[in-house]
Amino acid sequence: MDERRLLTVEEETTLLPFLLLRVKDKSRNTVKGLLSRRQVMVDGRVVTRFDAPLTPGQRVELLPKTSAGAAELPFPILYEDDGLLVVDKPAGLLSMGNEKERRRTAYRAVSDYVKAREPGRRIFIVHRLDRDTSGVLVFAKDEKLKRALQDNWEKLVKKRGYAAAVEGTLPQAEGTVRSWLHETSTHLVYSGPKGRNAREAVTRYRAVMENRGYTLAAVEIDTGRKNQIRVHMQDLGCPIAGDRQYGARTDPMGRLALHADVLVLTDPRTRKELTLRAPLPLPFRKLFPGAEG
Repeated sequence: MDERRLLTVEEETTLLPFLLLRVKDKSRNTVKGLLSRRQVMVDGRVVTRFDAPLTPGQRVELLPKTSAGAAELPFPILYEDDGLLVVDKPAGLLSMGNEKERRRTAYRAVSDYVKAREPGRRIFIVHRLDRDTSGVLVFAKDEKLKRALQDNWEKLVKKRGYAAAVEGTLPQAEGTVRSWLHETSTHLVYSGPKGRNAREAVTRYRAVMENRGYTLAAVEIDTGRKNQIRVHMQDLGCPIAGDRQYGARTDPMGRLALHADVLVLTDPRTRKELTLRAPLPLPFRKLFPGAEG
């Protein structure tokens, strides 16, 4: 597909039969390739399922073919529509650039991906994950949506969930850690007394399973403070595996064992709730056989 096409659905059907009927200048395999290459959007959202249902009035957009290598991201897309793009960021990759690294970032990769499909389109990062944390990362395709999300983040986000592999056994099967966080001049965060520059942090946790001296914990944060999960797991005497800065003695995964696995977000455009999930990475599943991916 070398040019953008816009088609209107006139009767109930499913996506592949609709495309085969309306795109008569392309073979069946070529049309199926459009779906697998994420070149088909329905009402502004990328769709890859052959059997996706269509109803009268919906708009199906066929995106132009891009140059080889420019069309794909080096990490999975979890959700995409005309305004949002959500990815599963790998561990070891910055969310966006800093003074030492500007090119090898999730932001740059997503920006290149979007511009390859829609020249001139900008991308905006909505929130960040630490370099060593993997998982759900949200971008906006326009500044208005970015501001709507950031200005109302605490109200719009209903759940921020993480999977953490911690050393040892948690003191309780489930519980809540609440403390005041301070930061040193060398950027080390720690729990301390309530004070002028301290920020309250609340973390809830639940033990999911144990194996070989480690516990897989489901963690939710009620406050989005810097390094709060890492500090609170250390406070419990169970630092996150691989987190030498916060007391870990082992590194079974070769990375910080923290993964942002779920974000439940109210879309400010539609007021509908989006549940965004990033599967448990392979190193977690190797350490905890049987854990849901």
